[in-house]
Amino acid sequence: MSERTGQPGNLLESVKGPGDLKRLAVDELPVLAAEIRDLLIASTARSGGHLGPNLGVVELTIAMHRVFDSPHDRILWDTGHQAYVHKMLTGRAGRFGTLRQEGGLSGYPSQAESEHDIIENSHASTALSYADGLAKAYRLKGEAGRTVVAVIGDGALTGGMAWEALNNIAARKDLPLIIVVNDNGRSYSPTIGGLASHLASLRTNQRYEDVLDFVKGNLTRVPVVGSPVYDALHGVKKGLKDVLAPQVMFEDLGLKYIGLVDGHDEQAVEAALRRARDFRRPVIVHVLTKKGFGYSPAENHDEDCFHSPGVFDPLTGEEKPKPHGWTNVFGQEMVRLGAERRDIVAITAAMLGPTGLIPFSEAYPDRLYDVGIAEQHALTSAAGLALGGLHPVVAVYATFLNRAFDQLLMDVALHRLPVTVVLDRAGVTGDDGASHNGMWDLSILQVVPGLSVAVPRDEPRLRELLAEAVEIDDGPTVVRYPKGAVAAEIEAVGRLGEMDVLREGDPDVLLVAVGPMAELCLEAADLLDAQGISATVVDPRWVKPLDEALVPAARAHKLVVVVEDNGRVGAVGDAVARMLRDADVDVPVRTYGIPQRFLDHAKRPKILGEIGLTSQDIARQITEAIAKRSPALENHPTR
Repeated sequence: MSERTGQPGNLLESVKGPGDLKRLAVDELPVLAAEIRDLLIASTARSGGHLGPNLGVVELTIAMHRVFDSPHDRILWDTGHQAYVHKMLTGRAGRFGTLRQEGGLSGYPSQAESEHDIIENSHASTALSYADGLAKAYRLKGEAGRTVVAVIGDGALTGGMAWEALNNIAARKDLPLIIVVNDNGRSYSPTIGGLASHLASLRTNQRYEDVLDFVKGNLTRVPVVGSPVYDALHGVKKGLKDVLAPQVMFEDLGLKYIGLVDGHDEQAVEAALRRARDFRRPVIVHVLTKKGFGYSPAENHDEDCFHSPGVFDPLTGEEKPKPHGWTNVFGQEMVRLGAERRDIVAITAAMLGPTGLIPFSEAYPDRLYDVGIAEQHALTSAAGLALGGLHPVVAVYATFLNRAFDQLLMDVALHRLPVTVVLDRAGVTGDDGASHNGMWDLSILQVVPGLSVAVPRDEPRLRELLAEAVEIDDGPTVVRYPKGAVAAEIEAVGRLGEMDVLREGDPDVLLVAVGPMAELCLEAADLLDAQGISATVVDPRWVKPLDEALVPAARAHKLVVVVEDNGRVGAVGDAVARMLRDADVDVPVRTYGIPQRFLDHAKRPKILGEIGLTSQDIARQITEAIAKRSPALENHPTR
């Protein structure tokens, strides 16, 4: 293993764009691949990030940029976390040490970074639809010389949207569109489903191994890999059609199929891509890769092949210990609840480890269902489980619930089914950028009839509210919590209806602290106290439906303030204001949350500071609001 300094090697440093890559000699490419892997490991060891997927696509990405002319030809990544090598080869290797840091490179493709990035997706199974529309647009505009390449893998073919796109792509025989199936058998963990099992059986077939050996051996004996050699190998593949079964599956859709190709044999991948490019019609290129390839700690990591490790030692692969987090608490509580109630089952959408369900899967393997990257199916399958007399708990990232909103609304809520959805990474998540901030759920969930939503402020409340949620049997429930370490425990000093009173005060300000905003609100209340303003702080616990006790409490105060870790529009603050209007309470309501814009990646505290969600910001704005209504405060000696 070469020294990993976090700086590009000499060969990589010379590649300022795809044109430089094309000028490299074939015997220089393995050296380049090694330098890329060194930089991947060194950079993600410091910043965290998606290491395993990118180690697996090094040769594939080199081959694509040698065959196609980006950005004239468009390369779309599904999922976007596979694009680190693409960033390096398109002029960003020198900045790769800034990955996922404020002002540095994004962990996903970014239009702001490079003309080589066209879509900024990190939600899976979308690139084929983008590619379908893009290829059609180029044809209508007469830009026939442009090729659209969609790289789909890391489990994304388990998503139904990808197959909807394939259905449309297959119907158009005139589009120069290439679909590269990066088949590594995994998403976060081993890919689940019938298609995945079909491909897995192929990967473990000894006759397939013999074919790969034949392909690789013959290609290495040919100085220049051209069409005649590829035609011969393609003929061999056709002769083993019963073994290489994916051809039948894709060609039955009407799509030309090229494969299987050893994804770590750069010259073999180039040959396949050149053949596909020259066909000028929709083509599937099926490439077999190994997640974490070239770095033994990743290759041998059973859980997820270092899919997205935190900070780690690049020499040993040992990860820095992570703090006790919300996800751990949820996982522990699910095991406890599972022991008490045999009707509780769990569903994950290809994120068993990231959502904390590994302990549950180990304790109750027959009650855990991994549906692949298919959140829509997850919710409607949960509806079916509930119709059958079970209580499903669906664990997803908050940002991914957006994809399954219709299913939650029309398949679960319409039938008043007892399904609990647990939203991890709610609110500002930080490093993963705009697509991963879970800032939409408290807004979109407000419109769902019969839905109850709980937001815990600390570990005891997460355990308590999850237990309450699974007891509700006449409609769906949602429990949401943020990313990272669990907040410090905050005991209630009293009760107001079903709400927790965290601080009692004179009737100046009623501060409604939504979940983990409680600590911030208590700090703001202390700052207000120094200004002669007394604040009552309450935690609603359940933010939908809101507790009716809020109405008389609000009527007794001069100002109501709602602080939440969600977009301001249509969320809890708006629900509180609507509730008070309906009750003819004319006390003014101020809402503080996340502005409705896509946030750049940075650490969570930095983002919260930039958007004004700090105790100092909240206290200052409340002081100004109160001062306008109480002129005497203008002369307060501490102001």
